[in-house]
Amino acid sequence: MLAKTVIEKLEAGNELICVDIAELDITDQEAVTKLVKEIAPDYIINCAAYTAVDKAEEEKEMAEKVNVLGPLNLAVAARETDTVLIHISTDYVFSGEKEITSEYLEEEPTAPVTVYGGTKERGEKAIWENWEKHYILRTAWLYGDGNNFVRTMLKLGKEKDELKVVNDQHGSPTYTEDLADIIKQIIDKKISYGIYHTTNLGFTTWYDFTKKIFEIAKIDCKLNPCTTEEFPRPAKRPKNSKLSKSKISAAGIKIPNYGDALQRYLNKEGE
Repeated sequence: MLAKTVIEKLEAGNELICVDIAELDITDQEAVTKLVKEIAPDYIINCAAYTAVDKAEEEKEMAEKVNVLGPLNLAVAARETDTVLIHISTDYVFSGEKEITSEYLEEEPTAPVTVYGGTKERGEKAIWENWEKHYILRTAWLYGDGNNFVRTMLKLGKEKDELKVVNDQHGSPTYTEDLADIIKQIIDKKISYGIYHTTNLGFTTWYDFTKKIFEIAKIDCKLNPCTTEEFPRPAKRPKNSKLSKSKISAAGIKIPNYGDALQRYLNKEGE
């Protein structure tokens, strides 16, 4: 979902070499290093990840390979070729139990409570322990091309008269177009290396976000708020996914509000 958008955002004025995960096994260090040395890129943008949060509770080995060994191999290859590594991470590296009135800062200790979150945390560590020229971009609640929450709600809202949506998980819905633009800005501005939180501005709940989706799309469907506990899942969902954008904003990166992003996405979907 994100990779396609990043390609579209960066292809103008840049020479891009796109490598699909089907073409390169990022868990194979020899293959990764060989290809990176052949290409000798200025930047590696890693959008590959095992993101099936619930399945990761059972498929621990696969999640570990893709989310930890993969970033490690990329970091080692980047170090050997003096290449800047841009890596996409997640809010799941935190416990999600922080007070809802507070936002997570980049420098706060991580404390994942799921297999997925644990592997993403170790993937981050593998990068910053092995190569200093990196950007680790934590994001959350992504939607864009392909299956995503917004499309699911649009479909259900048109099919049903009434829906229950969780109202005690807080975060920032993030449009892939805007995350791709953040990556472009980072490359253009050459901001300081490090970890950054990169979601759209503003915070909401899944319930209130769905209300906004239906309002813009003019869908008449009754929404009822419910708790996380009413929808038990194999992997625990964070109640607080509020990532502070103060650091990335201070670096001069412009980020749109999630409401503006949603309007643009729905306009595009309606074309």
